[in-house]
Amino acid sequence: MNYELFCIFAKIMKRLKHIFERLYRLPWLKYAVVTVIAVILIGFVDESSVWHHFKNQERIGELQDEINRQTARYKHDQQQIKMLNSNPKAIEKIARERYFMKEDDEDIFVFSGDHPQTLLSENEAVE
Repeated sequence: MNYELFCIFAKIMKRLKHIFERLYRLPWLKYAVVTVIAVILIGFVDESSVWHHFKNQERIGELQDEINRQTARYKHDQQQIKMLNSNPKAIEKIARERYFMKEDDEDIFVFSGDHPQTLLSENEAVE
């Protein structure tokens, strides 16, 4: 059994050796091998590869979207600050809507299905 496997293995190795010897004689093969290795290195392995370039472009797009969202939020907050500074009734309105504050002679009923329509900022504490 072992001798048969050895004979098969020897035949396969002779065949591979014959194939490699034929390929070695081709003059353009070494250039093709170097080109394929270079493409693999440049395309996928290197830190500044094409693959990393596409991943970085995707990340830049995500960050640009985040910048646009934060800019819009900043403009909205600036408008609210201007409104609060110019209109004293606006402070009372926000206090009643967001924090359910009331005057002494009022009663407030909060239903479970009611959701505040205004967005609370992330760093705003609700007590």
